[in-house]
Amino acid sequence: MSVPLWILTGPTASGKTDIGLKIAKDINVEIISADSMLVYRGMDIGTEKPSLEVRNKIPHYLIDVVNPWEDYNVGRYVKDFDAIAKSLCQQGKQFIVVGGTALYLKAIMDGLFEGPPADWEYRNSLKSIAMEKGTHYLHTMLSEIDPETAGKLHMNDQKRVIRALEVFKATHRRISSLQTQFGHKNPKYDCTIVAIEHNREALYKRIEARVDRMFARGLVEEVRKLVSNPLGLSRQASQALGYKEMIDFFQGKYTFSEVSHEIKQRTRRFAKRQMTWFRSFSNIHWIHAGTEHDTAGLSEQFLKYFLAQKNNQ
Repeated sequence: MSVPLWILTGPTASGKTDIGLKIAKDINVEIISADSMLVYRGMDIGTEKPSLEVRNKIPHYLIDVVNPWEDYNVGRYVKDFDAIAKSLCQQGKQFIVVGGTALYLKAIMDGLFEGPPADWEYRNSLKSIAMEKGTHYLHTMLSEIDPETAGKLHMNDQKRVIRALEVFKATHRRISSLQTQFGHKNPKYDCTIVAIEHNREALYKRIEARVDRMFARGLVEEVRKLVSNPLGLSRQASQALGYKEMIDFFQGKYTFSEVSHEIKQRTRRFAKRQMTWFRSFSNIHWIHAGTEHDTAGLSEQFLKYFLAQKNNQ
């Protein structure tokens, strides 16, 4: 029997964390995170991680799972998620899933494509080509060997274009032919997914406010402490929004006035990519936040939709 999952998502800075907390409090459920950066201990301010005080009141899972110098990927996330969901069900506890890492959500809903491990030497060579000739050149390379995947990816989606090329190099097979389980319902879960949506101007204002909060709360000191650790940061952690730019700042790439602008700009681009991912989910339901962003009202709308879907099952 499939486990019913309620999933609350949306782009970064959309307010999904506060809405999730309000829902969890109102109906007495726990929360499983679906955020690829909340897994890292010590990366709190730049990720706007729920505080320990909040997590002591409402149990959260898949937060502070590994140290920032350790690797963590979607394969491990799915294994951890499955174990936690099973344990909570056995205990008779209800939970919701809250987060904006689209790859994690898709892996939960549609199953996981486990391809070959990363080939960092090849990846770096492709990145060098992209720097010299542009990401569109890599997209053209992909079009020649896997037109189906190339047709689904934006030419500027360098990360996934490189991954598709990497898979072909390692397996001599197109990633589109290997992803047979992707796009089909995962039999383990019966998912209801709802996303919060803002108009672009409102979301961008929220992003700017979020970045300003990060600096006010001590982002500079947090990143300085992380990079001063001899163990450093893993590849994934060092690429996190806010952290990558601050590392570049410490290395002299940006002035202090420039780094805030760079974080805001990169976050806006990231939110745009998230929305593209979410819109590819065939069963997603959107709730528009409006100009006021009333957390209580929005949580009520989300809960109403979740309950309606439950009654229809």
